[in-house]
Amino acid sequence: MNHRDLLFTPTRRHFLRGCSLGLAGMWLGSKAGAASVMKKDPANPLRTSQPHFAAKAKRVIYLHMAGSPSQLELFDHKPELSKIDGRDCPQSFLEGKQFAFIQGVPKMLGNQYPFQQYGQSGQWISDRLPHLAKVADDLCIVKSMYTDQFNHGPAQLVMHTGTATPGAASFGAWSTYGLGSENENLPGFIVLTSGGKNPDAGKSVWGSGYLPGVYQGVQCRSAGEPVLFLQDPPGIDRSLRRKSLNALAEINARTAAEVGDVETTTRMAQYEMAFRMQMAATDAFDLTKEPQDIHELYGTQPGRESFANNCLLARRLAERGVRFIQLFDWGWDSHGSGKGESLHHGFKDKCEGTDKACYALLTDLARRGLLADTLVIWGGEFGRTSMRENRRGQAMAFVGRDHNPGAFSIWMAGGGVKPGTSYGATDEFGYQAVQDKVSPHDFHATVLALLGFDHLRLNYPVSGVPLRLTNVTKPGSKVIRGLMA
Repeated sequence: MNHRDLLFTPTRRHFLRGCSLGLAGMWLGSKAGAASVMKKDPANPLRTSQPHFAAKAKRVIYLHMAGSPSQLELFDHKPELSKIDGRDCPQSFLEGKQFAFIQGVPKMLGNQYPFQQYGQSGQWISDRLPHLAKVADDLCIVKSMYTDQFNHGPAQLVMHTGTATPGAASFGAWSTYGLGSENENLPGFIVLTSGGKNPDAGKSVWGSGYLPGVYQGVQCRSAGEPVLFLQDPPGIDRSLRRKSLNALAEINARTAAEVGDVETTTRMAQYEMAFRMQMAATDAFDLTKEPQDIHELYGTQPGRESFANNCLLARRLAERGVRFIQLFDWGWDSHGSGKGESLHHGFKDKCEGTDKACYALLTDLARRGLLADTLVIWGGEFGRTSMRENRRGQAMAFVGRDHNPGAFSIWMAGGGVKPGTSYGATDEFGYQAVQDKVSPHDFHATVLALLGFDHLRLNYPVSGVPLRLTNVTKPGSKVIRGLMA
């Protein structure tokens, strides 16, 4: 059988799609199935859609600190831990626990930086974040996050896709699938990276998984051309590019009509998006158009790759209607294995390189009236231990902490969250979340609710199973109403 015969031979998928009595047809015709599938126009898959109920947030800016900042040096003030600094770790802290590097009996390690209460809300914040502390009353700090993963890759996947294995749709893809985009000339989901590397989990953390490819994050560069090959090559003008796309669209339209593959129609829409991006992306990513006072506010330097530049780009993208903007900043893995990974050097540098920009982003959004309906999220994939790391059971030259899935902190601001709030708590040593615990799936359910979605109804059918961000295999995910204004 030749390639063409194989291409047009009926398959089980064709049968299930075309047969009115097929299992897929029966399921899609049921009340449960109909509630699970959003109606999307393949020719315009990013057209705005209505959420299930009134949304508090229209867009998301997610600042992920890849490597996981230590909550004990930023937001989780633990005086009792400092009292036992240097003592042997209690055996109860070690039994049944998995660590990335700790061996034997490590020493307890108190807060390495002083804390102070800020704002009318009295939020506890360390001296590593003096700029962010100025907007303490805008922050909703969640201190009781926990996860079931202790290695970076799987933990990042859980925080961004709801599962520790690759192949699932990312948080940003789900949001864009649900809401569409307010700007037809830019992708609905844009990704910016800083710190010199991508996250450990790779591009799966902004992938579309089983959702159509148009909903995946588009990684843009924060220096030089935002997207490679955005400009027409020498000798090719815009009118010739238009004619080429028209010819390609005609070929794809024939294939779509013959085969019926939705991805073919989606690909056509993406080609058109790329054509429109030539003008829109170039303008959106041009930081030289910003006045000097804005560059001073953020600490930006146009032409360089930096977290500060990416924060300013995030604001420019937000005001242009991009639905989900994801910033990854690599380098927060503070083990103490060297100077760059120590709490007194590398960690300190990371704080200094991001603190001002985070403050500037919140301040700038608020001034422009965007913070009220823009949800800003900051956090890593897990926390750090209350013990000092001791690789091979030996004391190390630099001070650091190992991975801790039992407790970590994130903060949110704007977009319908309750400002000036500290939610949940860890034990007296900051080792385990013990009060109002929040899992990644609870976090996802809550953010989807702020975007106007019932997380149980935002589904996508895969092999007869209505998959969702909040994990079909582990029921019990809940919206944390205490985080919502």
